[in-house]
Amino acid sequence: FQSLIELFVNRLDSVESVLPYEYDAFDFCQDTEEKRPSENLGQVLFGERIASSPYKFTFKKQETCKKVCTRSYDPGNSADKSKLAFLKKGMQLNYQHHWIIDNMPVTWCYDVEDGQKYCNPGFPIGCFVTPDGRVKDACVINSEFNKKNTFYLFNHVDITIMYHSGKDENWPGARLVMARLRPQSYKHTDENNLSCEGPPMEIPGEFTNKLNLIYTYSVTFEEKNNIKWASRWDYILESMPHTNIQWFRYKIYFTKSGLRAVAVSLGKLLLSYIRRKRKQYVTEDAQEEFGWKLVHGDVFRPPRKGMLLSVFLGQGTQIFIMTFITLFLACLGFLSPANRGALMTCAVVLWVLLGTPAGYVSARMYKTFRGEKWKTNVLLTALLCPGIVFADFFIMNLILWVKGSSAAIPFGTLVAILAMWFGISVPLTFVGAYFGFKEKSIEHPVRTNQIPRQIPEQSFFTKPLPGIIMGGILPFGCIFIQLFFILNSIWSHQMYYMFGFLFLVFIILLITCSEATVLLCYFHLCAEDYHWWWRSFLTSSFTAVYLFIYAVHYFFSKLQITGTASTILYFGYTMIMVLIFFLFTG
Repeated sequence: FQSLIELFVNRLDSVESVLPYEYDAFDFCQDTEEKRPSENLGQVLFGERIASSPYKFTFKKQETCKKVCTRSYDPGNSADKSKLAFLKKGMQLNYQHHWIIDNMPVTWCYDVEDGQKYCNPGFPIGCFVTPDGRVKDACVINSEFNKKNTFYLFNHVDITIMYHSGKDENWPGARLVMARLRPQSYKHTDENNLSCEGPPMEIPGEFTNKLNLIYTYSVTFEEKNNIKWASRWDYILESMPHTNIQWFRYKIYFTKSGLRAVAVSLGKLLLSYIRRKRKQYVTEDAQEEFGWKLVHGDVFRPPRKGMLLSVFLGQGTQIFIMTFITLFLACLGFLSPANRGALMTCAVVLWVLLGTPAGYVSARMYKTFRGEKWKTNVLLTALLCPGIVFADFFIMNLILWVKGSSAAIPFGTLVAILAMWFGISVPLTFVGAYFGFKEKSIEHPVRTNQIPRQIPEQSFFTKPLPGIIMGGILPFGCIFIQLFFILNSIWSHQMYYMFGFLFLVFIILLITCSEATVLLCYFHLCAEDYHWWWRSFLTSSFTAVYLFIYAVHYFFSKLQITGTASTILYFGYTMIMVLIFFLFTG
């Protein structure tokens, strides 16, 4: 079996900035023969940049205070000044290392409130005590970190690697099941006689004297046969996210109870309304018509802007099928956190391959609306919404590129994405549209009158805007708790693994959107307003507006993001999410 254990490093990120950076961007110890594992599309899009490191261990060989490298900084050298300034900025913004051993994150476990243990798949570069003496971030772990306007660098790590031995189970060797570390700060005075004891490594706020930073590590090995290799991720997932879970349990309970009560009330209201109307229709003169019966000759009148509606329906179908298959595969365990970037790769590939349903639905609906500009319809279906997303994404990428972030997509990957879009997705959309236009248009059960019926004065609740605003409340109520965890995984860099719950919420969202739309459309038709096409789309898709409002609330109440670039990036990526959700729910 292999005795050499290699430690890989990933990008560094922060909860105070949306800009991740490569390990090499900071002046850390680097591998002389750097190797980079091949990354899939999802990893590239998320800005992951995995590389080998100089931290290499031999299985079961203990090391104590072993030197990795020394970095020297001279205040008279402009290159040294800029390197140290960037390192200080990383500590000030609480940037976190992400190290990997055997495809497992090396975790930093510490106690949080209520005696719980939280295992963070990252650890900070260092920490900062402000000029007014305020202790920031990880500086709270050591009382010696107390000097004003001083940075404390974690230049030493105590690594513990745990393994499951096969000697009692009749298989050779051992399997790594856990890797933990504890960051430390030591001021090494003699690099030839390292002890890893004494005062912390201080970097003064004002850089006036020469500075030597010595990076060291210690490694120990422990046998842990009670942890199976298949369940080695459990200890990380069980401790996440470190929020008040009890509070969320109550919130989930009350939300479910509220939604159930609203759904039952709506159902009862609809049933009693239908029974009352049916009784009226039986008792009244058969020739006299009122309510929704009066608009039967106008209800299938083609909507205004039918071209745009058909395009939205086609794109929404594409996103719906993509989301359903992705979540289903994630439920089966194919897209677990261990498969880095698999979720995003799967979603992008599925979206590209599902151009045919988008073209078919859009063309069929446009034909039903008696549209004649079929070429414009096909081109808009293939290019409009993906074009908006790509333009937004490209602007965000320019900002990342200017800032030198690892999340900036390389030019080659951008070309590959464009090739997938124009080389695969667009032709498949054309194929779907061809079959959609060849099909007969959807036959309506009643004939449409030549002269449009005049719509009577509407009450406040049957007017379009109040109905649409009310329609999005119930679907949003189904998702806002899961939305908190999803936003945490994106912006607070926590792992998301509750795909079973997410798939269940997805199904509930579909049912709720359908019920709310059908109910509100029925009420509008009873009020003799036959403009239901756009209203049925916008009633449920207005949930996306509530999603945006919640994202704004999350930004100001939960995140500590600072800087103009990070704020623009947050809202730029949020707009992409909102557009996709708008099309999906509609």
